[in-house]
Amino acid sequence: MASNTDFDKALAVGRPPNIRRLFPHSRALIVSGKYIDLALEAKGKAMTIAANARNNFIIRGALMAAQRANAAIIIEIARSEGGAKAYCPTNYWNMARQVDQAMNELDITVPVAIHADHYGIKSEADIPYAKQEIPTLFEAGITSIAIDASHMMDDKNLLANLELSRFIPDWAGLETEIGEIKGSEGLSAVPEAVFLIAGLNAHNIFPNWIALNNGTTHGIEASGQGIQVELTAEIHEALRKYKVNGAQHGTSGNSSDRLRAIAEKTHTTKANVATSLQMLSWGLEVNDYGNAIVNDDGSFKKVKGEGMSEELWQEMVDFATAQGWNGGNYKNLNLLFDNRLMGQPRQIRERMCKRVEEFIYNLLTTVFNAEDSADHCLAAIIKAGSHDPGPKAEGIEDAAQWTPDKIIARAAQLDTDKGPAGDFDD
Repeated sequence: MASNTDFDKALAVGRPPNIRRLFPHSRALIVSGKYIDLALEAKGKAMTIAANARNNFIIRGALMAAQRANAAIIIEIARSEGGAKAYCPTNYWNMARQVDQAMNELDITVPVAIHADHYGIKSEADIPYAKQEIPTLFEAGITSIAIDASHMMDDKNLLANLELSRFIPDWAGLETEIGEIKGSEGLSAVPEAVFLIAGLNAHNIFPNWIALNNGTTHGIEASGQGIQVELTAEIHEALRKYKVNGAQHGTSGNSSDRLRAIAEKTHTTKANVATSLQMLSWGLEVNDYGNAIVNDDGSFKKVKGEGMSEELWQEMVDFATAQGWNGGNYKNLNLLFDNRLMGQPRQIRERMCKRVEEFIYNLLTTVFNAEDSADHCLAAIIKAGSHDPGPKAEGIEDAAQWTPDKIIARAAQLDTDKGPAGDFDD
């Protein structure tokens, strides 16, 4: 655990300009995603949670778990969940405020990044609006972003990343992605990963993370194949010279042993955990895979005395039934019932948070090897003396070989299986 002196030093220099402007008197060490990546890399064979903050209970539970584990973490929400068409009360524009408030109230001293996950670009028609919207995310306190144009072919994915990079602050954490176009069955391959990262490198864009389709699916169902550890390691090794690490998506549906192997055997520093946290906060029973356990009729199992009150849960079930919702469609209840959830007695609200805390603490300390990564983060901030540690990598590709025309020609030579078309609701 870092000393108070080190914390004060890091607090004085480590908060990005948007965070200082929004929260001038705060004691919350909200930092660039770059620092979280550096901390887990320094720890070695470790990754930390990127907790999907579908509600305020998850935010509080995740922060309390991180404090107990002395771990640097990420709080995030995806565009489909917290963008302009949000189905969650947490969104791109209020997430930083919620995190800052909770950190000050709960005396959280570990470093935390605020990540706009899966900023989805599903076609070129999405790009003009993205140019307008992305700056507003950083104005609202985002400190890291994932540009996810992986629903498009390789050349369009790269070109979209290049075009949108101009709207992302140099100090911010950056994630990019391949593989969504492959659906739930096709797997990412080395050539397309190298294509994307090399093309970005040629234009002096150095992502912290790349997300792959390595055998996971989003949501509550267990993947048929699960995370492919060896494939992930192979792709990460091919990218070593570009100094980019992995972001593991779709952790629900994978056992602790498999997630532990990802931390130990690949260069992954960020692991998204989403649906299981929602279910835990609500008080539903989940297995080791993070999936909600269902009854014979497909309905979810509520643990009596855990999560929300039994009466409110029944209201939500009745509402969902009336809408014809089941399974993953329950996510739509987040925004609709948030005020009812927040209006429960304090004892119930606290047990909702506590259930999330216990689950995440176990992940951080026994699966992800993230314990004490906060110390590495503070050390990196103090060493840099700035909110920006600068890029990890340097340009090694020739920009002249990565013009738009040459990008299109190179992509046409990629002979990789694209799998069934994907359209994940991240």
